Amino acid sequence: MPLRDSLPPQVLPRVLDFAPDAMLIADSAGTILFASRQACALLGYEAGELCGSGIEQLMPERFRTPHAGYRGRFSAERQTRPMGTGLMLLARRRDGAEIPVEISLSPIRYGEQVLTVAAMRNVTDRQREQAELIAAREAAEAARRGANEAREAANRANQAKSRFLATASHDLRQPLQSLALLNGTLRQLVREGDALTAVSRQDEAIDAMARLLSALLDISRLESGAIKPSPVDFPVAELFLAVRGEFSGLTAAHGLALEITPSAHVVHSDRALVGQILHHLVMNAVQYTPHGHVRLSAKTHSGQVRIEIEDTGIGIASEELPRIYEEFYQIETGYRSAQRGSGLGLSIVRRLVRLLDLELEARSTVGLGSVFSLTLPGRESPQSAARAPLSSAPIEAPPRVMVLEDDPAVRDATRLLLKVHGYDVLTAATIGEALEGARAQAIELLITDYHLCGGETGMQAITALRALLGPQLKAILVTGDLSAAGGLERDTRLRLLAKPIHAEQLIDTVQALRGA
Repeated sequence: MPLRDSLPPQVLPRVLDFAPDAMLIADSAGTILFASRQACALLGYEAGELCGSGIEQLMPERFRTPHAGYRGRFSAERQTRPMGTGLMLLARRRDGAEIPVEISLSPIRYGEQVLTVAAMRNVTDRQREQAELIAAREAAEAARRGANEAREAANRANQAKSRFLATASHDLRQPLQSLALLNGTLRQLVREGDALTAVSRQDEAIDAMARLLSALLDISRLESGAIKPSPVDFPVAELFLAVRGEFSGLTAAHGLALEITPSAHVVHSDRALVGQILHHLVMNAVQYTPHGHVRLSAKTHSGQVRIEIEDTGIGIASEELPRIYEEFYQIETGYRSAQRGSGLGLSIVRRLVRLLDLELEARSTVGLGSVFSLTLPGRESPQSAARAPLSSAPIEAPPRVMVLEDDPAVRDATRLLLKVHGYDVLTAATIGEALEGARAQAIELLITDYHLCGGETGMQAITALRALLGPQLKAILVTGDLSAAGGLERDTRLRLLAKPIHAEQLIDTVQALRGA
């Protein structure tokens, strides 16, 4: 005899009362024959109160009529299945409240009858959790879209700011470039008297204005994130050669010795930006050194290269050292150089050092001078140091020079300056004109602006002219935009000059490059 047939009739209701789900048993007519304790509690009825009631009583009125048809089909099919798959089912409590439920149906034969066992589970918490999960996903998706939109807006703003700063760097420095070069030409033509004094004072004013403009634009680019480093391996000798070309005339005019110790070290960083750091550090040394020397040297330590800029200047008191990198901060002393700065140079240095992740230290003794030490990652490549000698033998005949500049004022000012110094000068406004001129008269050196009209660049011009004349063509690339220099490959036949260029600096660079 099967076990179920041997169970006392009161055992089955007790078993169903302890089932985790609410249990109902109804006949084919939909009359409830049994309701477990959990079913009564779930639906708000007293024990035994549901027996004899119709099953449709437990659902909202709007579902009762169609449910009778569903019940009939289930009795005919006699197959266990979940009820309302894919639909949200609702049960109606005694107080009229509706609750979401999940129902599984199982047919059982009892004598000649087919009864239906319904297991009912309250899914209110599950639906709330699902709704909360959906809401959280939608919120996360909205936040992601918002973040993407904000990032795109920030990128557009940064790109617009970068374009503005690049344009400002070029357009604001062009008039200063013309003034500086024309004033340099006047110094060659005026030899004495009040006119020479006026030219000298004018030159000082142009220099001061140029330094302040350059500093402000540099800080703006650094703050906006427009400058992106492009690290490469390059010899320290290239940096020292550029410093010699830029500052030899200035230090001589101040009665200072510019001492540069030859270096065979190779470092890894952004060459142009490191060059800017050295420019500001050397300029700072010159400004506060009334006599003696400014010395550059390099040494290795634990795989790194430390470049030192030492001066015999007035020195910095220990309590002032922490403040020297602040904007517009200047040491209060009785000494004032004619080349007094704007108080922004060391602030730019600090930003560049942080951008390149380098180390900078300063030590100083009042009355004896200061030493700034810049530490860079070193590289093993001693043979490359011979590529950039620090001295050049004098060359008798000046070369033929091509000046490629789309601004007529700057182009003419550069031509006049070079002509006064005895150079044979060709000029062009576009790469096409430069190529045409070079085919007619071969040139040995190209001076080109970086930003040219029609979207052309100075680097494109250098590439095109070298393809015509050969890779030995030497070039000077002039730019007011530091970021334009970031991607330049190491090239011993190329020099980078930042606008506005002092007349002597341009001539010294031309002469130094000829001997490189």
